[in-house]
Amino acid sequence: MAGQLKDREAFQRLSFLYQAAHCVLAQDPENQALARFYCHTERTVARRLVLRRDPSVKRTLCRGCSSLLIPGLTCTQRQRRCKGQRWTVQTCLTCQRSQRFLNDPAHVLWGDLPEAHLGSQSDMRPPQPLPSTARPTPTHLAEEKAQPQSSSYQ
Repeated sequence: MAGQLKDREAFQRLSFLYQAAHCVLAQDPENQALARFYCHTERTVARRLVLRRDPSVKRTLCRGCSSLLIPGLTCTQRQRRCKGQRWTVQTCLTCQRSQRFLNDPAHVLWGDLPEAHLGSQSDMRPPQPLPSTARPTPTHLAEEKAQPQSSSYQ
């Protein structure tokens, strides 16, 4: 139970840092350095505690410079077609790093599927025991060990 409390406090801290970055940019769009600091701190805490962040949060942060990606303010957003698929391309205006996301209405992220969550799995089977590492000896080897070896030294 203590682990869940620690994780909840950590997620609250991550949420606070993410919201603080949004508020800083909403009040003064020129203050991107402070918002970047908050986002970098949020990423560092999540990595250190090995916490999985929501894909919607990860998609709004630049992987290069930790900027908060807001279309028209800190990044550009373009729609591209490639081999019959539509893609959204976000390019950070600070470090020029770009990210591509599939823009398909029928596409569902794996994390959004019901089978991705442990609590919603209906067929919760107990884990199967691992196979034994001790292998039975083949019968022809067992017979050779039982028979005494003739000695060629006299």
